[in-house]
Amino acid sequence: MLPLPLLQDPARPLRVLFLGAHCDDIEIGCGGTVLQLLALRPGVDVRWVVFASNPQREREARASAATFLQGAGAQQVTVHAFRDGYFPYQGAQIKEAFEVLKKEADFDLVFTHHRDDRHQDHRTISDLTWNTWRHHLILEYEIPKYDGDLGTPNCFVPLEPEVCERKAALICEAFQSERNKAWLTPDTFLALMRLRGVECAARYAEAFYCRKFMLSGAPGRAAPGMSLHPSTRSS
Repeated sequence: MLPLPLLQDPARPLRVLFLGAHCDDIEIGCGGTVLQLLALRPGVDVRWVVFASNPQREREARASAATFLQGAGAQQVTVHAFRDGYFPYQGAQIKEAFEVLKKEADFDLVFTHHRDDRHQDHRTISDLTWNTWRHHLILEYEIPKYDGDLGTPNCFVPLEPEVCERKAALICEAFQSERNKAWLTPDTFLALMRLRGVECAARYAEAFYCRKFMLSGAPGRAAPGMSLHPSTRSS
């Protein structure tokens, strides 16, 4: 398992885009990476976008994002109100929101859903991510759920235990509208991070699917990225 340093222009802040179908998806899928990245590199420019919500869920999402993004530099949070569970049938409208995002900035790193996620909303967001950004480093995160669709990710970010515990606690505290769900317990999130840690010779980790990346020094467009040194393995 080799660390892969992903370089960027040191003259400007790292610009990271986080995309989530639902109000807790980003935190569940990559909340530990968010916390650790901002602790290691204060001042990261963050764009945080959630696509499905209602008034209560929007309040939770904004409060949660504010907590997770402490230490970020420029940050902007958008919470859309597309209908939960109907994303494949609202594709044109959601695509328009993606096109607006595309014009905002040339992001160094994009986090989105895994394309083989069994939730139809998650898959729609993943497909539109790849449809919209063709020359960017995209990492697809995983969401544990009833469907049992966890796979074999190929990119890992080892996390400190205190980061994992904070991630789990913040999710459970923030999303009280989901407190009746059996999966909303700290041990759900800690268990998956512990398993992914075993897979990359660490205690805890978050795992991602990286379909394509370009090594530094390759001809063509310079490879963007971050300084967390995620480990990669061939899928």
